[in-house]
Amino acid sequence: MPFNAATPRLDLPLLAAAQAQKEAFVNEALARIDVLLHPVVKGSTTAPPSNPQAGECWVVAATASDAWSEREEMLACWDGEQWTFCQPLAGMHVYNADSGQRWVYRDEWIRAERPDEPTGGAVVDAQARAAIVALIDKLATLAIFPDD
Repeated sequence: MPFNAATPRLDLPLLAAAQAQKEAFVNEALARIDVLLHPVVKGSTTAPPSNPQAGECWVVAATASDAWSEREEMLACWDGEQWTFCQPLAGMHVYNADSGQRWVYRDEWIRAERPDEPTGGAVVDAQARAAIVALIDKLATLAIFPDD
């Protein structure tokens, strides 16, 4: 259902004076709030899962297909009857329940990778410094530290 008026950030539908079918707009707004308030995803995939449970969400991966075509990077949440798609905003965080990791949206979904641990070598100090720099860079990708 297209909405004539919506909030600027989360695209929640707004009611109009003397509007018919108010319950459809209110229910759609509540469904989107349910997805966006504390977003939890099961991962990222290119196609809808075959048997999703109500309330389960995914990040739509690149080259998406089927019902998710042209919805890349969006949150896709199954409400038991249909998919609700929400466009992520800069700085949005989601928790990936399958990996136990937070992702942050900065023009794309970013997830930190574990830095290499220093091993062996004749100059331990140089390896330790490199590991610390890599750790700082990884934490910065999750917006824990500001960019330089």
